[in-house]
Amino acid sequence: MADVDPLTTRWSPDQVEVMHRLRDWAVGFAQLNHHLGEWVGLPVSDANALGQIIWAAETGDPLSPARLARHLGMTTGATTILLNRLEGAGHIHRSRESADRRRVTLRPDPAAREKAQRFLAFAGVEIATTLHTADPAELRAATAFLRKLTAAISEANQRLDREGPPSPT
Repeated sequence: MADVDPLTTRWSPDQVEVMHRLRDWAVGFAQLNHHLGEWVGLPVSDANALGQIIWAAETGDPLSPARLARHLGMTTGATTILLNRLEGAGHIHRSRESADRRRVTLRPDPAAREKAQRFLAFAGVEIATTLHTADPAELRAATAFLRKLTAAISEANQRLDREGPPSPT
């Protein structure tokens, strides 16, 4: 892929529109996490983590603390503190389900899962309707594009992790 300078390149109206809609999705998702926090009586960061833990468990791919930290963009130390709060409040539990007993799996408490389900049944109607009424080809195209964009973000983050910030001049 040719390097493109994001500050000096010309962007098409469609490219700009995609970036605006992705921003709007991120803002809307953050607002939903805020509302989830209100429903379950948690700070937004804790509600976001709980939502991630519940979603992962529901899809059959439960999170480890390290994977949760990556999903949240937090350090493992900060994530441990957050998990201690969630576990202490009875929202989650940690278990060792793997043959490798060092591996910890995060599971939601049934009561926390029920609260989140009530929230989603109320707040997720519009999103569920949109997804269920979308044309399958449209969903496949959106998924393919988002995979490419996610891969690009991952590459950028890996490069930044390797190279770090530029040295001051």
